[in-house]
Amino acid sequence: MDGKVKKQKKHQQKHSGPKAEKKKLRKHDKPTEEDDRRRNPKAFAVQSAVRMAKTFHRAQDIKTRKHHIPLVDRMPLEPPPVVIVVVGPPKVGKSTLIRCLIKNFTRQKLGDICGPVTIVSGKKRRLTFVECNNDINTMIDLAKVADLVLMLIDASFGFEMETFEFLNICQVHGFPRVMGVLTHLDSFKNNKTLRKTKKNLKHRFWTEVYQGAKLFYLSGMLYGEYQTQEVKNLGRFISVMKFRPLVWQTSHPYVLVDRLEDLTNPEKVRMDPRCDRTVSLYGYLRGAHLKNKSQLHIPGVGDFQVSDVNFLPDPCPLPDAQKKRALNEKERLLYAPMAGVGGLVYDKDAVYIDLPASHSRQQQEEVRPTTELVQSVIDTHTTLDAKMAASKVSLFTGSATLDPSDLNEQNREPGLQEEHIWDPNSQRERRKVVFPGEEENVKVRAESETMAEGAPPSKIQKLEEVKSCGQSVAELPAFADSNDELEKSEEEDEGEDESEEENEVGRAEDSGHCSEEEEEESADEEVNTDGESEEDEEQGALRWKEDLQQKAAEAFLRQQEAAPNLSKVVYGSVVEAVDSDEEDEELGGLFRVSRPHKSKRLQTNSVDCSRFPPDSSLNWNLEEILDSIRDCFVTGKWEEGQDAATLLKQDDELYGDFEDMETGEVHKSQTAGQQEEEEENGESDEGEEIQVRMEDEEVQKNKRLEKKRRLKERFNAEYDDGDATYFDDLKEEMQKQAELNRAEFEEMDDETRVQYEGFRPGMYVRVEILSLPCEFVANFDPHYPIILGGLGSSEGNIGYLQLRLKKHRWYDRILKTRDPLIFSLGWRRFQTIPLYHIEDHNGRHRLLKYTPQHMHCGASIWGPITPQGSGFLALQSVAGTKAHFRIAATGVVLDLDKSVTIVKKLKLIGYPYKIFKNTSFIKGMFNTVLEVAKFEGASIRTVSGIRGQIKKALSTPPGSYRATFEDRLLMSDIVFLRSWYPVTIPQLYNPVTSLLRSVGQKDNWSGMRTVGQLKHDLGIRNKPNTDSLYKPIARAKRRFNPLHIPKELQKALPFKSKPKFQQPKGKMPRDLRRPCVIREPQEKKVAALLHALGTVHHYKKKKTTTVQHAKHKEFLQQKEKQEEAKLKRQKEAKKKLYRLMGQMDKKKLKSSLKGAPKDD
Repeated sequence: MDGKVKKQKKHQQKHSGPKAEKKKLRKHDKPTEEDDRRRNPKAFAVQSAVRMAKTFHRAQDIKTRKHHIPLVDRMPLEPPPVVIVVVGPPKVGKSTLIRCLIKNFTRQKLGDICGPVTIVSGKKRRLTFVECNNDINTMIDLAKVADLVLMLIDASFGFEMETFEFLNICQVHGFPRVMGVLTHLDSFKNNKTLRKTKKNLKHRFWTEVYQGAKLFYLSGMLYGEYQTQEVKNLGRFISVMKFRPLVWQTSHPYVLVDRLEDLTNPEKVRMDPRCDRTVSLYGYLRGAHLKNKSQLHIPGVGDFQVSDVNFLPDPCPLPDAQKKRALNEKERLLYAPMAGVGGLVYDKDAVYIDLPASHSRQQQEEVRPTTELVQSVIDTHTTLDAKMAASKVSLFTGSATLDPSDLNEQNREPGLQEEHIWDPNSQRERRKVVFPGEEENVKVRAESETMAEGAPPSKIQKLEEVKSCGQSVAELPAFADSNDELEKSEEEDEGEDESEEENEVGRAEDSGHCSEEEEEESADEEVNTDGESEEDEEQGALRWKEDLQQKAAEAFLRQQEAAPNLSKVVYGSVVEAVDSDEEDEELGGLFRVSRPHKSKRLQTNSVDCSRFPPDSSLNWNLEEILDSIRDCFVTGKWEEGQDAATLLKQDDELYGDFEDMETGEVHKSQTAGQQEEEEENGESDEGEEIQVRMEDEEVQKNKRLEKKRRLKERFNAEYDDGDATYFDDLKEEMQKQAELNRAEFEEMDDETRVQYEGFRPGMYVRVEILSLPCEFVANFDPHYPIILGGLGSSEGNIGYLQLRLKKHRWYDRILKTRDPLIFSLGWRRFQTIPLYHIEDHNGRHRLLKYTPQHMHCGASIWGPITPQGSGFLALQSVAGTKAHFRIAATGVVLDLDKSVTIVKKLKLIGYPYKIFKNTSFIKGMFNTVLEVAKFEGASIRTVSGIRGQIKKALSTPPGSYRATFEDRLLMSDIVFLRSWYPVTIPQLYNPVTSLLRSVGQKDNWSGMRTVGQLKHDLGIRNKPNTDSLYKPIARAKRRFNPLHIPKELQKALPFKSKPKFQQPKGKMPRDLRRPCVIREPQEKKVAALLHALGTVHHYKKKKTTTVQHAKHKEFLQQKEKQEEAKLKRQKEAKKKLYRLMGQMDKKKLKSSLKGAPKDD
């Protein structure tokens, strides 16, 4: 080889031809699953019918599980804020989490979390955070109004009892959305332990809530706050979460109060500190519509009637509807009056106004509209009397100004007067004596001194106010000839007022810290403007006389050209709505502007409205003007469906020819007439006519086919919904109903709409309530929520309730009848006395002394009427925290009347005093003949089980009766009658008034105590009933008479059963008795030795037997172990065998589904 390497030929791609086309198609159109199915159908064929059936069933189960009963969406377009309740045991991080979430949404830090905190979280959602403390009353109340529950769990400790208690409360009162949040995860140093703890807590949480419930992990804290990214993720979940409407919440109006004001007359409170209070409560209305004067319940206080309801501007409004991705800083609102945010700070006995503490002018300009009034009140340096005394007024434009001193000049006698002058040396105000002749000189001198020497701002502002008053009056026209001039002057006046207000606010913001030169310049400018305005007043005094003729002509033309008011012609006077701005037009706040052309007297005496002035501006001879109104008549061009020509043509096509039955005249349609003319005139060209007819027939046929196709499509669309199911139809129907509900009152303004439907959810309302207990206001604590729960028409009444009740499986004691229980039912928490009963097979409701252990029973109580199907829970006590689970029982309301009669068993006891075979006379059971007559025919029985019946009463002794039995009684028998006695339900209704207790004692409310608690507290021990104590049974031995068998019967008996008469053995005679043997000493020794040897032998034998027993026991144990090992081996062998047999059966089943193999 010469070192030359042969180069490989490069592959040349084809740019044309079938291969290239295929590649292009493959590159542009990627093969879909359908193409694969067509190319290789066997690969997509059903491999296993069983697996396919399982997959299909699973898919259907998942789809069906997502179904829920659709409800009508009654949520308004601007929904109320979502209530988020943060729950957990103490020291688990509730307040920290709320603060972090608020900071995440609003960029603001909040100190103490008191009461509801409302924020704007997005363009269409607001959130209200409420912290739930460890009080069971607070848990119950907040579970009824919560939309979302953030359940905080201390991962380092595990689940605590408060978590399970709150979950069970939620299950009873309607389960809101629940999200778990694990905290204190930074206490785990080992990652494996952390993962295991997370898994265990997650699965236990899923068991209580539902499989797949969301559980968040807050890994640790940084500078006293949770990590920003984790809080942000939690906030995102909250912002996009959807909520299912709960039945109780959507059917009842309720308000979570975020602000409270005491409106009681202070004088009344001073006279009687314990008088009932008038209180206004503020909050967002949720649930259903609230009517005025309706009944409502405040949990922890009681039932009240609404005195007045008003809706207020939303304090935390949603941002304007604009297409943008995020909120700006102004729209990130935070409203928490009880926590001191939102303009008001609540203290024990005062309300403080909170202003933003910022010194920059730009920030104050942004906040100015909300705090302008308060700022102006704070910056006022002079009283109202001083302002009135210094002000001047002119009655007419151009006239001299009047001073308060001028009014009293005639009555005032000349004497000494004083003048207040600021002394810069001593820095105080000095009172100088002014004599009558020196007044004007003093005024000029004092004015120049205050300007030059720099008096405090309050003195200069007095002068400014006097000048501004004169300036504002001087710029109005003297006489207004037309509305335009007056409106123009008012607009200018309003513009000047606004500019003056801005200047005043600017001065208020400076807070009196400006320099002396600036003060002097502003004062000089105002003096100059004052002088110019006075010159304008002098010139404008005679302005009304200018162009009088032209103004009169214009006024006459306006009257003639006014449009005719037909309503006034027909009905007389017409009431016109006049804007409130026009009504309140005043000059200088003292005189009202005269509107003669708007007065009723002028309207009645005005020009006749029935006279229509001729309009000569239109020339009706021109064709263009005639064409402009041509379509106003029937012959003009109308819409396609309303055009006269089109309608006549459709009538001809529809009805065709017809004959007038009265005249006999035949009317033919236009098409028929045309056909006849064509037949008459077209005999020559028949070929062309046939061709045209064929074409017409083809066109008609196509039209008919198209019409049929459209009808079929409409039929299919109407009856064959495709994949639409009943569930989809139901959802569509609910959607239509929701749209109809929204569109009904959409056009009305809020004032009118409220009169029809009440106050709708989402409004911020002010509810005024009279006669609230004074303790509610005096002991108010913002950490405990106040809820106004609306009641239905009959829910304010109290009556008998039939319940189905079950003792909670985690409560450690069974419940006793007539022991008081605290119920949470509807909005209320109250204490009552239940009676437990169970229904027998014959429909009798039998009283139970105790609740069954693991079974439902009935309960009857006296309480507030609540709709059927409402859930409830019962507690023994709400005071403090207990070591065990606090929820005693749960259940549901069944009925609302006293239809169930509860009876208890009553045994009446009597004793026989005369016995005649099967008839006996019984006494001691009844007292009178009348009682016996009532129970004639009743069944009785004895303790020994002999049944009988009451026959008739006896005259003596009173209450005795004759009875017959199955067998003869003995005098020692006891007879009893089993009867049923109706029980009355105790009428106790004691509402839990926990909010009326003093601060720090609200979780220690205690009502009626049980009998056991009373005995324990008072140290009372029951003396036992002696008849109820157990005693040793001493039975006397009965002696039976000897058996006597008649002689005839003895003959018939077999020999074995015949009595044997043997002679009784007599005493043995003394001579036949065996005499006693007296042993010799030697014999005694031998006997003692034999006895000792026998004792040793017996001991050895016993010992040997014990050893044998122990060996035998050991042997049996070994044998048992061998048997167990043998059984285990057999079991394993059986398992292997069954497994092989199962696999063989499975293979056979597969082969049978596929079909027999070819080899067979």
